[in-house]
Amino acid sequence: MTQIDESPAGRTEPPRGLISQWHHDPWDDPDATDAIVVERSPRSWRPVKVLVYTVGWLMVVGLLVLGAVGYWYVQRANPDGDAGAPVSFTVHDDDTLETLSLRLKDERFISDAPLFRWYVERNGGLEILPGYYQIRPNDHMGNVLAVLRTPPSQTYTKVTFPEGYTYTRMAERLASKVSRLSSADFIATATAGQVRSKYQPPGVNSLEGLLFPDTYQVSNSESEAQVVERMVALMERVGGQEDIDTRSAELDRSPYEILIIASMIEREAKLDVDRAKIARVIYNRLYLGMPLQVDATLYYQQDSELDFSQLKAIDTPYNSYLYAGLPPTPIANPGRASLQAALHPANNPSQGDPICRGLPQQIPCIYVYYVVSDENGAHAFAATLEQHDANVQRARELGLL
Repeated sequence: MTQIDESPAGRTEPPRGLISQWHHDPWDDPDATDAIVVERSPRSWRPVKVLVYTVGWLMVVGLLVLGAVGYWYVQRANPDGDAGAPVSFTVHDDDTLETLSLRLKDERFISDAPLFRWYVERNGGLEILPGYYQIRPNDHMGNVLAVLRTPPSQTYTKVTFPEGYTYTRMAERLASKVSRLSSADFIATATAGQVRSKYQPPGVNSLEGLLFPDTYQVSNSESEAQVVERMVALMERVGGQEDIDTRSAELDRSPYEILIIASMIEREAKLDVDRAKIARVIYNRLYLGMPLQVDATLYYQQDSELDFSQLKAIDTPYNSYLYAGLPPTPIANPGRASLQAALHPANNPSQGDPICRGLPQQIPCIYVYYVVSDENGAHAFAATLEQHDANVQRARELGLL
């Protein structure tokens, strides 16, 4: 039997053999245990809270951004206010969705071309069919797209009214294209005073100069009066786009007087480059109190077979050789280019211009005369009668007069 020795403190010591086989374990040492087994501090929650708050704020900001984008989209896709009266819009053979959207934006049918393309692409696309459409300005993009998806030949007959046509010629053109409509009824509507333009002064019933020349799609159900109403509405729309009210006041003229001037420019000018200069001649002559001497006024409501010398002798309010000032009404229906020229006449020539050279100081160098100068219809302008007579002689030598 193995002897177990008693220690002085009365504790039993293990046998030496067992002591030699014992492996030290730190858990056997109370001091070591106290050092190892310590109370862990609570885990910090601050980073988690920061993350939660950040995510929350990002969600709030995201919702606000989405709301703003949604509001912007609604405003651009569906403008405030009522849609306007239908207006003619032409789709050309070479149009793409991009060119189509840009022209729709330029003509104010839509407010955002890229958004319209995005809308079309996400709503089934668009097969572009050349033709003439009636689109309402300021309408929802969905309605614009619906119109462009309807083949125009199913509903309308195309009728083109060139710039410079009188209402009489417009009536004839309409009747020739749409056989069920009457030129007499069109003329009656254009002169009775029941359909009126906001530019039409009191006491004037004729819509001459107030019917915008363009290509229209006339539906199978439209009457002559409805066609006239659309033409008046389009002239008002174009006048608004050109800011005719503000600009006419700056020129000390009424919008109606601007249309009278534009109608003369339309009948006189053959080239766009001459329109603003002809406008300046008219304004200069009005300022100087000179008769306008615009040949086109002699032909208004007269027999076109009469000789020019005979027309000059006819005493009518439209004879601008006999009477100074503007004719009582427009003499034709002007297009946009002539309206722009009437609103923005050219500046008078600078001192370096050939027509200003050699003039006495007391004679102002301003545009006062013009005459046709080549077979393309260009005009030569002059500041004095002597210069004008020389230009007239050259025109005669070229067989232009």
